[in-house]
Amino acid sequence: MFKKELHNHISELLQQQFKENTNTHQAFFTRFIANATAIEALYQQLYGNHPNALMVWNNLLQLIIKTHQHRPVNLLNKDTQKLKEDYWFVSNELAGMSLYVDRFCGNIENLNKHLPYFAELGVNVLHLMPLFESPAKESDGGYAVSNFRKIDKRFGNLDQLRQLQQNMERQNMYLMLDIVLNHTSNQHEWALKAKQGDEYYQQFYYMYNDRQIPDRYDETMPEIFPESAPGNFTFIPECNKWVMTVFHQYQWDLNYTNPEVFLAMLDNIYFYANLGVDILRIDAPAFIWKQLGTTCQNLPQAHTLLQLIKCCVEVAAPGMALLGEAIVAPKKIMQYFGNGLYTAHECDFAYNATQMALQWDALATQDVRVMLAAQEDLIKKPVGTSWITYTRCHDDIGLGYEDASIQKAGYNPLEHRRFLKNYYSGNIEGSPARGALFSVNPKTQDARISGTLASLCGLELAENTQNETAIQESIAKIILMQAHSFFIGGLPMLFYGDEVGYTNDYSYLSDPSKNYDNRWMHRPLINWNKNEKRNKAGTVEQQIFSKTKQLLQLRKQLSVLSDYSNIVWLTPHNIHVAGFIRYNTHQRIFALFNYSNKAAYLTWYAFKENGDAPKQLLNHVNRQVYTVGADYEYLILAPYEFAIMEPLSV
Repeated sequence: MFKKELHNHISELLQQQFKENTNTHQAFFTRFIANATAIEALYQQLYGNHPNALMVWNNLLQLIIKTHQHRPVNLLNKDTQKLKEDYWFVSNELAGMSLYVDRFCGNIENLNKHLPYFAELGVNVLHLMPLFESPAKESDGGYAVSNFRKIDKRFGNLDQLRQLQQNMERQNMYLMLDIVLNHTSNQHEWALKAKQGDEYYQQFYYMYNDRQIPDRYDETMPEIFPESAPGNFTFIPECNKWVMTVFHQYQWDLNYTNPEVFLAMLDNIYFYANLGVDILRIDAPAFIWKQLGTTCQNLPQAHTLLQLIKCCVEVAAPGMALLGEAIVAPKKIMQYFGNGLYTAHECDFAYNATQMALQWDALATQDVRVMLAAQEDLIKKPVGTSWITYTRCHDDIGLGYEDASIQKAGYNPLEHRRFLKNYYSGNIEGSPARGALFSVNPKTQDARISGTLASLCGLELAENTQNETAIQESIAKIILMQAHSFFIGGLPMLFYGDEVGYTNDYSYLSDPSKNYDNRWMHRPLINWNKNEKRNKAGTVEQQIFSKTKQLLQLRKQLSVLSDYSNIVWLTPHNIHVAGFIRYNTHQRIFALFNYSNKAAYLTWYAFKENGDAPKQLLNHVNRQVYTVGADYEYLILAPYEFAIMEPLSV
C-alpha cells in the first residue's frame, strides 16, 4: 500500500544519507519503500499508544539506514546472490551441525583448524552455541548474556569470529548464531544500572515495588523449571524491587512493551547480521511478550514483534534468515511461520521438535501410528519456510505432541508418556536406553528426557556389556533416526558427537556449575582420539561416521529433497513402517523406515496409491533395483532398515 506521507519521509531520509552513488543502493531503496507500510503498521500495533512511540519510530528508520550503510561489501554481494535464488535456505545441499565451541575443540581459533572435518562429513552449516559473554557460574549454557557484542574470553574474541566467518564463506559454508531476545543476564549493563536505581533501565525489565502484580502474573504463568528455578519473580535487594525471571533467577526478562527495548535488541540483531551471520536463531520467542491474565507464552503480540523484526531484517540484511526456537505444540508452531498477510513472513525456520519427539516415540514403541496422526498439522507449513530437522540437540527431548495423536493410535496419553519416560530412562525391564528424566514436575509428573543419541539408542549399554549384536542393532537405530531427519524435509542439523556415536558424558556431575542440570550428559567434551577412530575400519566410530556421511552425500544428490513443502505421507499399511513421498515436477522419492526390531512386510500397493504406479524402484541406499509386485506381495525391510527409492523409467 502506498502511503504518501510515510514514503516521502523515508525518501527524504535516504536523500540526506545517500548524496552520491545512489544507483549502487537502489535495491536497498526499493526494499525500504516496499516494506515501509508493513513496518509502520506492525510498529503502530505494538507501540502506537506509547508516549515515546514517535521518537523511537524516527530512531528506527535511522537505524535501518545506518545498518545498510555499515554492511560490508562482501555481505551486500552475498545478499544479492541469495535474493536471486528461490529461497536459498531450503536447498537440499545444506546440512548443519550444532556444537559448543569450547567442548568441541576449545576455542574459535581451533575451530578454524577443524573446518576440513566438517567438509569431510558433508556439513556446510555451523550452528555455534552461545559465544557471547555470560557469567561463568550463572550462564545457562550461554543463554544468560551479559554482553551481546563481546565474545566470552573462554572462546576467543570478535576478531577471531570474523576470521572464522570469512574462512567459512570462502569454503561456501554458512554461519548460524543465537540471539537471546527474551532476557539478559543480571550482570548485563542494563540490569546493573537498573539495580543502581536508574529508572530508564528499570523500564527495560518487568520490575515492581511489591508482590501485588507479580502475584497476579503467577496466577496464570506456569513454572518453566520447577525443580531448579521455581517461581517467575526474584527479589532484588539492591533496588528493593521484584523482577520477572521466568527461566532462572539470574535471567531478567526484557520488557518489550517498551519500544526502547525493541530498538536496542533490533540493533543487536543488525550487529549479528553485519558480522556475516546467515541464520540467526532467536531463542525462546514464545516468551517475549508478557500480559497479565495469560500464560505469557505464544501471545499474538509476540508474533507481531517477530513479523516487525523480519520486515526490518529484509530491508537492511535480506540475506540473513531467521530461526524461531519455539518448542510448542504443532498447531502453535505453525503460527511462527506467520499468518494472513504475513504467511511465510515471520520466521524462515522453526524446529520440527514435534517430529523429533515422534521419532523417539516410534523407536520406543516400534509403532508409527502416533507419528502419522500428528502429520495433519505439520504438513501445513507454508512454502518459503523450512524446518530444522534433528534427532537430538543441546536441549532435552520433550513429549509435547497432542494427546489426540496418541489417542488416535489407540493409546492412553498418560500411560503412553509414562511408558516413554520409563523406557528412555532405562526403568523398564528390557529397555536398552540409558537416559535420564529432566525437570520432573512433582505435581503433574511431567518430565523431559536427557541423553545422547547413542545412549538412548542402546549403544552405551551394548558397549558396557560388550554385546556385539546389541552394538550393531544400536548403530542401525542411530542411522535410522538420522536418515529420517535428513530426508523428511528441512535443514538437517546434527548435534556434535552424534556423528561418531558419543555416549553419555557423566563428567558434569563433578562440576558444581553443571551438576544440577543433567542435560550436560548429552553435551560431551570431545576427545579427538575417539574422533580419529572414524578412520579405522570396523570401529563403531567409523561405521557411524561413514554411514552418516553417505546419507548426507545422497541428500545433496537429490534436488527433490529441497524443502518446498513437497511431502505426502503414505497410508500406514504396516504399523512399524513410516513412509512418505518427496516430489517435484520431474522426480519422486519414496522414503521408508522400519522402526521394528523384526522384519517388516510392506504391500507393494503402498507404491501405487499416489500418482502413476512405478514398475521398478532403485533403492539409493543399497543401489538395488526392485520390481514392483502384485498387491498381495511385499517389500521386506530388515529390522531398523530404511530405503530411499526412486521409480525407474522402463
